Amino acid sequence: MSYKRVLRLVNQGVRERAAEECWNAPEGAVVRFGEAGRSLDQNAAQWPILQAFSEQLEWPVNGRMVKMTPDEWKDVLSAAFQNEQARLAMGLDGGVVMLGLRTSKMGKRQFSEWLEFLHATAAEREVVVYADEAA
Repeated sequence: MSYKRVLRLVNQGVRERAAEECWNAPEGAVVRFGEAGRSLDQNAAQWPILQAFSEQLEWPVNGRMVKMTPDEWKDVLSAAFQNEQARLAMGLDGGVVMLGLRTSKMGKRQFSEWLEFLHATAAEREVVVYADEAA
């Protein structure tokens, strides 16, 4: 049977429980502390915005103006979110692969900033995102 405990440090009682878990953990157990990851609601909130970009804007790809998928917009916008500091790698067959930001690795605070960035960029480019779709 595997051993796993996840505790959110929200008050003194939970902190005491975490300390007790450390003392009672089996030899070789690993303890990790970190910021809470994004919520399911946060994750869901990005997709209507990305869908709106996909439906309303064309973007240059390989020298042609095309409609992109929400996932492709996510790649372009996440690179912009990090000030286009994404890295480019050579593809296996000589193409180019963008090594971008993974939103799945963002904590709640950074994901909130990402959502604010998406809304601001949509407004700047006159992309209409319906309020009931992207709360």
